[in-house]
Amino acid sequence: MPQIQQTISPIDGSIYVERELASADVIERTLQQAVVAQRQWRQVSIQERIDLCSKMVEHLVSKADSYAEQLTWQMGRPIKYTPFEITGGFKERSDYMMSIAKANLADIQVEPKEGFQRFIRREPLGVVLVLAPWNYPYLTAVNSIIPAILSGNTVVLKHSDQTPLVSEHFDDTFDAAGFPSGVFQYLHMTHDDVAQVVQDDRIDFIAFTGSVGGGHAVQQAASQRFVGTGMELGGKDPAYVRADVNLDHAIANVVDGAFFNSGQSCCAIERVYVHRDVYDNFVDGAVELVKQYRLGNPLDADTTLGPLVRTRSADFVKDQIQQAIKQGAHALIDPSLFGDIQNHSPYLAPQILTNVNHNMAIMQDETFGPVMSIMAVDSDHEAIRLMNDSRYGLTASIWTTDLDEAMRIGDQIQTGTVFMNRCDYLDPALAWTGIKDSGRGCTLSSLGYEYLTQPKSFHLRVNM
Repeated sequence: MPQIQQTISPIDGSIYVERELASADVIERTLQQAVVAQRQWRQVSIQERIDLCSKMVEHLVSKADSYAEQLTWQMGRPIKYTPFEITGGFKERSDYMMSIAKANLADIQVEPKEGFQRFIRREPLGVVLVLAPWNYPYLTAVNSIIPAILSGNTVVLKHSDQTPLVSEHFDDTFDAAGFPSGVFQYLHMTHDDVAQVVQDDRIDFIAFTGSVGGGHAVQQAASQRFVGTGMELGGKDPAYVRADVNLDHAIANVVDGAFFNSGQSCCAIERVYVHRDVYDNFVDGAVELVKQYRLGNPLDADTTLGPLVRTRSADFVKDQIQQAIKQGAHALIDPSLFGDIQNHSPYLAPQILTNVNHNMAIMQDETFGPVMSIMAVDSDHEAIRLMNDSRYGLTASIWTTDLDEAMRIGDQIQTGTVFMNRCDYLDPALAWTGIKDSGRGCTLSSLGYEYLTQPKSFHLRVNM
């Protein structure tokens, strides 16, 4: 009997999607087809690859509204925001990686040497396995898919069981764009089958986005092979609000960075350190802004805060909050302001906590929910120390009007990205990378192509 995968919608608890999981025979055919297709695809010119990718992106963007509604049903983000994942971030990242492909995949010339021709060629790795999460399913997947295919690799995508339609939509758009069969494929698989595929010699690189635990599982499965892995894992991202801040700008953007997508972002702001001179005004402004959120059915155009992806996710966040309160934290938002929809459901009111400290789990462990914890600090030195007191290091933001100070502080923060006066954003021209338990490797930017290609040196004597 085939195994059936069910996707439970966080909107109403209904079964939204059912899919048959891939059998061993289907997995075998998929991997073999990817290998065969890659032998031909690597011979296709970079310009042809760009042209086909451009058609694929254009087709997917044209379907943004219908795909967005299905995405809202699958993972709960308000329909008010969901289409922009495709028309905004997905398109921006794809367009940028296409725009730099020729330059970054061209042969690397070295200084002339009489009697020799010497250069380094960027060759495709082969078959790239992309393991993508549900929280930003188009954005996280495209970080690897587009540059991998532009580099001459073929791709097999395994998406979260919460967002299986996303992989199918990718497949539809690649077909519509006219890609050769086998260049892009997807599989719905169990975790055990994923581990087997990771261990398969036909897989030449694994791009994983997900939890720290998931990253360890993938790394362990790959440990018996000399195969590359890219890991984009969790975050506990900090913000530092200096005394010289533009306060209104900081309040609006830090709050959005904490609560957008119900806080379910690897680079959401979870810890905020505010200089004591502006602490009270920042807290008051943040509380007033958060009270304006509307929690409810994400299909309602007026909803600005949807459910978490699962009830157990909401329960985890509630437990973190209650544990912090027992340890002395102050909860500043009355959950009753957001109605009774929260009773044993994925729907959870936003919360702001003060009087927190680093002995609390909510300041150390990833929350992945609509909670912002705020501490007062007396100096840059104290803020830097606290920002670095974490096993994570994905992004950090500094809110100040002094560029020089932002750069000085940024140099001392252990993180993959330093923001000034913005947050929760991926600029495709910059390397997306993390340190410590936030991962390893890099996607996007010119550096992203280095992880999806293999350098081959040509050392040719031409005069004998």
